[in-house]
Amino acid sequence: MTSADATDGSAVHPRFADALRELGLDGLHGRVRRFPDATRTAAEAAAAIGCELSQICKSLIFAADGVPVLVLMDGASRVDVERVRHELGVEKVTRAKADVVRETTGYAIGGVPPFGHRTRTRVLADRSLLAHEVVWAAAGTPYTVFPMEPKELIAHAGATLVDVREPAS
Repeated sequence: MTSADATDGSAVHPRFADALRELGLDGLHGRVRRFPDATRTAAEAAAAIGCELSQICKSLIFAADGVPVLVLMDGASRVDVERVRHELGVEKVTRAKADVVRETTGYAIGGVPPFGHRTRTRVLADRSLLAHEVVWAAAGTPYTVFPMEPKELIAHAGATLVDVREPAS
């Protein structure tokens, strides 16, 4: 095990640790990996973990007619905002600004986990996450990630399964 693979459950963000307890996922603490360098992008996280880019679960906040919505997307894909707009039945969908992300979730961009947020938001999960046995998501900081079976992650996030990926070009 290299230092980049070191497991350190004590490094879990306090808000995320509370969420794990509330969801009955205390055992997940021991599976959280902490990295010496920040992994703010899906590519950086995949390289640090040693997994496929598509095994990273990105937690992205958008504004749907001004209301925050969380989209869970595989790391190799981009969100199609028109598909999100259609799925939600709203007029306009845009990427949320950093201050809105922090205010809504309680976490900084690059460390937003799929659940355990400051406020309750609508959650959409792209079906592409189901292509893997395990996906990796941020554990509240840009330095921490955790593994989870995609169906379990989607259930704990309270997400609706959708197809909101940009078509491959």
